[in-house]
Amino acid sequence: MTTYPFESTNYPDAQIDLIYFDAGGGHRASARALISAAEQQHRSWQINPINLRDLLEPADVIRRLTGVRVEDFYNSQLKYGLTIGTGPMLRIMQMVIRQIEPTMIKLLARHWQRSQPDLVVSMIPNFNHAILEGLRQADAMRSRSETPMVTILTDLADCPPHFWIERQKQYLVCGTATAARQAIAMGHDRARVFRTSGMIVRPEFYSRMELSREAERIRLGLDPELPTGIVMFGSYGSSQMAAIARRIETARLNTQLIFVCGHNDKLREHIESMKLSYPFHCVGFTSKIPYFMQLADFFIGKPGPGCISEALVMGLPVIVERNAWTMVQERFNTDWIARNQLGIVLPSLRQIALAVSTMLDREQFLRLRASVKALDNRAVFEVPEILAALISHHRAANLGLRRTPTAAQFTPEVHRSA
Repeated sequence: MTTYPFESTNYPDAQIDLIYFDAGGGHRASARALISAAEQQHRSWQINPINLRDLLEPADVIRRLTGVRVEDFYNSQLKYGLTIGTGPMLRIMQMVIRQIEPTMIKLLARHWQRSQPDLVVSMIPNFNHAILEGLRQADAMRSRSETPMVTILTDLADCPPHFWIERQKQYLVCGTATAARQAIAMGHDRARVFRTSGMIVRPEFYSRMELSREAERIRLGLDPELPTGIVMFGSYGSSQMAAIARRIETARLNTQLIFVCGHNDKLREHIESMKLSYPFHCVGFTSKIPYFMQLADFFIGKPGPGCISEALVMGLPVIVERNAWTMVQERFNTDWIARNQLGIVLPSLRQIALAVSTMLDREQFLRLRASVKALDNRAVFEVPEILAALISHHRAANLGLRRTPTAAQFTPEVHRSA
């Protein structure tokens, strides 16, 4: 973990408004992970997790017209694999956001007039301009100094324009050198761009359970000795998981699989009913992902920043797909995986048998796993340090005691190569 060469006092009862939403599930998971890490570090904060949808419900034009929430539509796309064309769809959604932004700013300003937090933390894209404008209006109406705002990117890189990084005076927390460079290229002062060692994942992924992998595999109906893959496609699963099961069956590979289907009960029931010659275990939505990953040797799934970061923290090389169906904001992730030799990027999961064969080759598997183990992602423990120092320094600055903190004090190597 990065050490910080200055005092970062924990003020009692410091209030943090933590903004997330439910599109995809990863933003909520990152928010919960950050809260959990802060509790483990005994931070004396009042963290208010705020679903942005709840604040902006009166401005939800799409729901008023169609009866469907935007995040529900987005999650349905993920569930049924309807992810082609996400680039144009993203830009259309951003146009709608800009049209209703004045209303959103008023709603947000009204909230922060009442809330008066010491710090606002955004863990979502697309709305950061409105969030800051609402916060500044609230500050002005109450004649108070500017409340600091931090955006924590939960993607490995930005997908400009107007996705994560806006041209505005705020702090940014970036998990890769690429994201940090994007922020600086957008005109952000280096002093306000903080570099962590990766994406936020739940602290539980860092605590290895005392268990016998062989015994636990047997308990799940698996072979204790066979190389084991874990197949995950986010909180809502994917129909591709059944296709993967069939292709591994056809290839007659000496492996076994754990399928995590999330909230997609029909998918889970379908896979459970399949007649497969190799051992497999199927589970629905579960909070025991660290347990199942500890039983696995490699990961197969979508290139989402959360699931691949969890797999890598657990030491698992990954197999992902990159093609026209890959969500536009996740395409950088596949480049990052290939460049850092953390797994295999396929043009189509129709070639999954070839990728799994590579994982079954001991020499190639050990090479990939060595690259994975070389990573040292401690972001979930680093971010509370950053937030604590920002609160401390901004309070002290308001009293004229010291300058506000700079990124150089936290991360001397903003442009590390990872």
